[in-house]
Amino acid sequence: MKKNIGNLDKGLRVIIAITVALLYYFNVITGTLAYILMVVAIILLITSFINFCSIYSILGVNSVKSKK
Repeated sequence: MKKNIGNLDKGLRVIIAITVALLYYFNVITGTLAYILMVVAIILLITSFINFCSIYSILGVNSVKSKK
């Protein structure tokens, strides 16, 4: 797997995942929406740790800065 997630994208994914987790923890989101958002947050965390997003690969997106 070739890296296709850059540092800015990685940071945003982690921030979004933490925000969703905090919203769930403080009962701001509940029910089915909470479960769906938590699954999305977990996926965002996993993709940020492995630096690869399969959706980016399918769409041909690459947020890694190329070295010159």
